[in-house]
Amino acid sequence: MSQIHSSDTRDRQIAQGSGSDPAPLMRIRSISKTYPGQVALDRAALEIRPGEVHALVGQNGSGKSTLIKLLAGYVKADHGADLEFLGQSVDLWGMPSDIRRRISIVHQDLGLVPTLSTIENLGLGLGYETGPGGRIRWRAEAKAAQDALLRFGLAPDVRQPVATLSAAERAAVAIVRALKGWDDLDDRRGLLILDEPTASLDRGEVDALFREVRRVVDQGAGVLFVSHMLDEVLGLADRVTVLRDGRVVAAGVPVGELDEAELIRLIVGRPVDDLYPSTPVRTGRAVLEAEMVFGITLRGVGLKIHRGEVLGVAGLVGSGRDELAGALFGMTPRFAGKVLVDKTKVFVSPRDSIRAGIAFVPADRKALGLDPEERLVRHVPLPRLGGFQRRGVLAQRALRADVAGWVEDLEVQPPLLDRRMEKFSGGNQQKAVLARWLRTEPKVLLLDEPTQGVDIGAKAAIYRKIAEAAAEGMAVLVASSDAEELVHLCDRVLVMRAGMITNELFGESLTEERLVAETLRTSSNRRMMKTAREPVRVTVIRDDTDAPMVDIDDAVDEVAPPPAPAVRGGRFSAWVRRAAQRFGAGRGGVQR
Repeated sequence: MSQIHSSDTRDRQIAQGSGSDPAPLMRIRSISKTYPGQVALDRAALEIRPGEVHALVGQNGSGKSTLIKLLAGYVKADHGADLEFLGQSVDLWGMPSDIRRRISIVHQDLGLVPTLSTIENLGLGLGYETGPGGRIRWRAEAKAAQDALLRFGLAPDVRQPVATLSAAERAAVAIVRALKGWDDLDDRRGLLILDEPTASLDRGEVDALFREVRRVVDQGAGVLFVSHMLDEVLGLADRVTVLRDGRVVAAGVPVGELDEAELIRLIVGRPVDDLYPSTPVRTGRAVLEAEMVFGITLRGVGLKIHRGEVLGVAGLVGSGRDELAGALFGMTPRFAGKVLVDKTKVFVSPRDSIRAGIAFVPADRKALGLDPEERLVRHVPLPRLGGFQRRGVLAQRALRADVAGWVEDLEVQPPLLDRRMEKFSGGNQQKAVLARWLRTEPKVLLLDEPTQGVDIGAKAAIYRKIAEAAAEGMAVLVASSDAEELVHLCDRVLVMRAGMITNELFGESLTEERLVAETLRTSSNRRMMKTAREPVRVTVIRDDTDAPMVDIDDAVDEVAPPPAPAVRGGRFSAWVRRAAQRFGAGRGGVQR
């Protein structure tokens, strides 16, 4: 096994370019991939060393996903690809199994079977430990799974379906499965590829993941880390390679030579000082009003969004922030309350919401926001086709021209109208979803995590369209977990906890530090409730006594159970008394 250097020593050697650097784990001198009408990857070069985290960054559509598919052997590279792994020339399309097992990939969707348990998912494709007669040793498999997940600081029930696990637990299961094939190798030199592994994790879960990544690196493996989170890239990676338009524009740059501004310039090709456009606030009358809205987690939410205003909603997962936009649109259940658009009530239905002028861009664009099999030219105009129909026939030329204008305005790349949506990158899919709703000219635009999983260039385009929509008088709601995004984009921000709005920040109080502090506060949401010092004592009220009046302010969350009433006679006597009370009450009182 090659010598494993400490992190500080490795960083110093990389920065100095010393001759004692370890031999590359993988060296790509030239690799290309061409699709009809598009060069997805153009003679890309990459070098990954053992014992380092190498970040691969770039905008959506820059070629990152194509490179990962080539390394996985999912697609075949163009003729002339020159690649070495562990010092020998290899063909990714026909790689021997003993080398293939040393390249493990954790995709963004994790690739787990939700109905199977953690134990079963870990054994897929790798097999299980067996005993006499070939029977699977489930106890041993369960213990091994638990021990592996404990390294992440997680202890889920490994016998339950992975669909019941948290996002961090599922990510840990995927990484453990990716590394399971290395357990019986004496030489742990291998390549672990992480494709957007932190997209659905919170800060604590990300830290646990990074600790495990460093453990893998310290054993001599190399990690190719693909992420849009630039702070994570600068905090975890040793070197960075930047792709732009299918070409490598910066190869293996030490992170010590980069800051966030320089990294953005390399990714986009220009400084992005105007990431958050500055527009004057010109709010008018209230367009959307919500009163006492109850949902799965919502508890009496009320709000107003004014004409020309961008209203933000912040909160942790489960606070109601991730449910609010869908409930206002009618996508998720709304059990009580009402929503008004221009003082007109909107029923709990996406159809009625669209007719009232509400547009909704969901957080899960793949499952709820688009049809992956539909082509771009048919996807964008779906909500409104009336203007292009002539006697029941679509005017195809005019429709294509209209879609082409929106594609150009939102910078969808590549601008191929007949390409299926599933073939576009995540950022360009999100642009297409936004274009589809903006062309309906809605009165209210509801956005749930509008820039989740998109690159810095796509973010700038989306922010620009949001600002333009508000400047044209649209009422916009942005529900987001990104505090920086909310502070720079919104005029006001509502903070949610436990299904309720607990604070409103605007003006000078709307800062990133204040917003994060309010989001993470753990004080009780029952501060408006009065609680008695002593439990309420409940006594049985007989027919010949007066019932005391109980003040509602004396109510408490937990009420002592009443003592069992004295029962006279048997069941028949009790039935007679209940019947007498029921019929007697109808004549003005209980008859004795």
